[in-house]
Amino acid sequence: MKKIFKRLILIVVILLVTIFAVFKLSPYPSVWLIRYGFDKEAIKVNAALEQQVPDGIETINNIQYDISDNDAFLDVYFHNDSITSKKQLPVIVWTHGGGLISGDKSQISNYCKILASKGFVVISIDYTIAPAGKYPKPIQQLNKALAFISANAKNLHADTSFFILAGDSAGSMIASATANIITNPDYAKITQVEPGLEPQQLKGLLLYCGIYNIDNTSTEGAFGTFLETVKWVYFGKKDITDDNYANTAFVTNFLTSGFPPTFISAGNEDPLLPQSKLLAGKLSALNVSIDTLFFPKNHVPALGHEYQFTLDDSGEMALKRSVEFIQSLKNSTETSETNGR
Repeated sequence: MKKIFKRLILIVVILLVTIFAVFKLSPYPSVWLIRYGFDKEAIKVNAALEQQVPDGIETINNIQYDISDNDAFLDVYFHNDSITSKKQLPVIVWTHGGGLISGDKSQISNYCKILASKGFVVISIDYTIAPAGKYPKPIQQLNKALAFISANAKNLHADTSFFILAGDSAGSMIASATANIITNPDYAKITQVEPGLEPQQLKGLLLYCGIYNIDNTSTEGAFGTFLETVKWVYFGKKDITDDNYANTAFVTNFLTSGFPPTFISAGNEDPLLPQSKLLAGKLSALNVSIDTLFFPKNHVPALGHEYQFTLDDSGEMALKRSVEFIQSLKNSTETSETNGR
């Protein structure tokens, strides 16, 4: 009996050591676990919004924006009344979150429909998630999607003179880098990414709960471990300290005064809140027009990561402020055009 017990103990120890080694030597087991949890929660949150989707929303699903790329698809949302009155609508292109390792465009479909009901054509894109999609592939894909939308504007009811880039979490990282590529030729050159729009087409950004400089985050605790895993699979190496190209991903180090007007928000209990405040501070110092929605530290209920997708009082406020921000940009554009005549 003692021998059997000792063997069992030995087997358990060997299994534990093996599991520990697997997680230390490869990021993939952690990625699979994180992806499962993230996807499950995102599907749940999206389903909860379904009852708040207004009638009259039209959807065009799964348009391939790059025929050479099997991950390059987009969905289009607009309200029937909007295209009846205006035909071509301001364009919001939303890049989904998921920590760069999970998620897809369907998981934000109901939020996009609600946003489209406010008078926009909202387009959500898929991109290749890590580890298959390493830096800068998702940014290249977003730029290709933008070029495709510009080239097919009539069929998509898109006013290509008025683009808004939007994103949540990792999607905000991709959207902000893309905005910098479009408006900063030097950044486009060092990232080696072809801009998908002309600078004058991009009017602003909506950025929720984003991450903009992975090196400017705490590596302690479970969240720190998660970020280290993401960095490992997104850049293909554990340590990118001396990798000059990988470090071009950290957009806050490459901002200029030409960056577009930006709306920035995160919840008071979001572990990425310091990232949003970092971006806001950098843009403000450059005199870039920004609008922020941050909450007091003691705000109740506490607002965590991706708070905006729950349309309670705070989520409704965020949606309202986002729409007002875009409308202010629209009004400013129309005034400039009128004065320029």
